[in-house]
Amino acid sequence: MADDPTRTSAPIHDVVMIGAGPAALSAAIYTTREDIDTVLYERGVVGGLAAVTDWIDNYPGFPQGISGLEYADKLREQAERFGAQIELGEVMRIQANVKGITDEGKYKRLETTDGEVLAKAVLIATGSDYKKIGVPGEQEFYAHGVHYCATCDGAFYRDKRLVVVGGGNSAVQEAMFLTKFATHIDLLVRSDHMRASEILQQELKEKHVDKITVHFNTTTDEIVGADGKVQKVIGANKTTGEKVEFETDGVFIFVGLKPNTEFLAGTDIELDEIGLIKAKDNLETSVPGVFVAGDVRSGATMQIASATGDGATAALYIREYLDGHSRQFGE
Repeated sequence: MADDPTRTSAPIHDVVMIGAGPAALSAAIYTTREDIDTVLYERGVVGGLAAVTDWIDNYPGFPQGISGLEYADKLREQAERFGAQIELGEVMRIQANVKGITDEGKYKRLETTDGEVLAKAVLIATGSDYKKIGVPGEQEFYAHGVHYCATCDGAFYRDKRLVVVGGGNSAVQEAMFLTKFATHIDLLVRSDHMRASEILQQELKEKHVDKITVHFNTTTDEIVGADGKVQKVIGANKTTGEKVEFETDGVFIFVGLKPNTEFLAGTDIELDEIGLIKAKDNLETSVPGVFVAGDVRSGATMQIASATGDGATAALYIREYLDGHSRQFGE
């Protein structure tokens, strides 16, 4: 045997999945159906960002849409039906393998809030969080007027007024996308210029000037509403210091993503420039036997449908990895 796990009392699993959002739960459905011992660790809400999304209207198979919580519950129920074990806890550190050698076919050591765990393979599916601006009303109206995904939630605002916060590529792209639904959009840019590419800025001026009004040097200080609905955004003109208000039915915030990869600091797992995990075509990371799926993967499209596809793909490659290294694990 390549490693001697008997020298530790830590439990050993075929695969440990870090995160329990759509990507990991989908992967778990595939692995457990093939009798691959699978444990998922989730530090937050089972279902991830999908679970706290008010309504999912663009997932195939649900023509009338489905609430995020119900979707997450169904996905969890399906994974657990086949034997997936979900633990509410956090993985704080990954060691490539027990002996400190980066060869393939070695056990991976994971330090969790419940103690140490060994895994033959690991799937990282921790997702990404949308960066918050941290103003009053942002959390209160989350998914009820405050959103971070135009593709997911834009259709709810047909013939409505919107405020978009941000000045980078995502903010401009999403604002232009939202013109498909909204009657008018106020784009609030904190600085005196946009960080978006020249091409996007030119497209904004040429094609969307009638629906999008850009407000430079404008802060977003408070999101105000009543009865569970957003009514206006209060900010300030940084040049004059004057208070400004924008009547709106919803607020879309695009100030970047924060990948949930802090726990990978000090490992050999390669990240891109914003902290997302780089992967090969088979979704394996730079560390053999450690795979990645969903929104935390560099190049992901940040959609639930693609995250579930990622999970299924990763599961198939994990099975292939385990089959190919069964001798190293003494099987």
